Amino acid sequence: MPHIAILQNEVLDDHLLWVHACSERADVLTWEVVDLTRADWLERMRRGRFDMMLATPPGWNTAFRILFDERLYILHHVLGIPVYPSFEEIQIYENKKYLAYWLDARGIPHPPTWVFYYREEALDFLKNTAYPLVAKTSIGGGGSGVVLLKDEKAACQYVESVFSGKGAPLQVGPKWRKSGFWKRAVRKLLHPGELRQKLYQYRLQRAEIQKDFVLFQAFVPHAFEWRVVRIGDSFFAHKKLKKGEKASGSLLKGYDNPPLSLFDFVERITTPYGFLSQAVDLFEAPDGSGGYWVNEMQCIFGQSDPYQMLVDGQPGRYRQLGGEWVFEAGDFNRWECFALRVEHVLQLLHEQEVAR
Repeated sequence: MPHIAILQNEVLDDHLLWVHACSERADVLTWEVVDLTRADWLERMRRGRFDMMLATPPGWNTAFRILFDERLYILHHVLGIPVYPSFEEIQIYENKKYLAYWLDARGIPHPPTWVFYYREEALDFLKNTAYPLVAKTSIGGGGSGVVLLKDEKAACQYVESVFSGKGAPLQVGPKWRKSGFWKRAVRKLLHPGELRQKLYQYRLQRAEIQKDFVLFQAFVPHAFEWRVVRIGDSFFAHKKLKKGEKASGSLLKGYDNPPLSLFDFVERITTPYGFLSQAVDLFEAPDGSGGYWVNEMQCIFGQSDPYQMLVDGQPGRYRQLGGEWVFEAGDFNRWECFALRVEHVLQLLHEQEVAR
């Protein structure tokens, strides 16, 4: 029976969806939770003799993110313990500058993106660029560090703030403008543990101030983004609808029947690199070619509805069978897709055992 390590990060409840999903398969696997932020992390991992690590990489604080990446590197590349999602998927998670480098190096279509570590270089760029321009913090999900700069004056003020030491902070606190705010607020009040966790998350975010570089992205006019989810051979898609100036973090969804070209595109940009747990946010290409541009790629992602896709009103998934995309109705997104991830992990472990 495989023995699994569930890696805990600095956010105390971040790993619990792995625990819930593994509990459902206690007949075929065992697991332990190992806090990767504690001083005994290496001793516990050696003692555990684990067959696989299940990771929830942090995405709110640079110091803890560096800790997580460094220790995971030792566990995976030095000790040779397999990790899910894959190490490279985790490297690009909530690291927008690294993702921009990765997309560019791989030749994957995405909005033009620029990263500047020198104030003068950034200001020179702003004199001759098109507006509006999108500024992003490298870390931070849900649109929390995204700013739309409408003209050169606003862009220069942003640069001066970052390089003067004031920085580009994440947007911290309850997002009361988002759909379902009061429902979420009542739930937190009724569950004090969740409320404490949320307040702790806000403290981490408030401490995260980007001071040393700026990241700009060309603005792509859009009314929505496509979110395409791939877990193993299961594919899902829905629209992230725009609220105000951005779709990221709006929690507004559109469940139109997705075009199958979405799945062709995502399969092409994930399979060659072993990316098998991904949410890919896509713009429809502004050149009218019918193609897509990658905006974000995340190996761990939120889920506000019980499903990731509806086709003719039915929840389900697409799989590629015999070279064709085939829809299967059913509930495949339990525990925010973590149950499906665990099924995929069991499949991978079985394949490893057979290969031996």
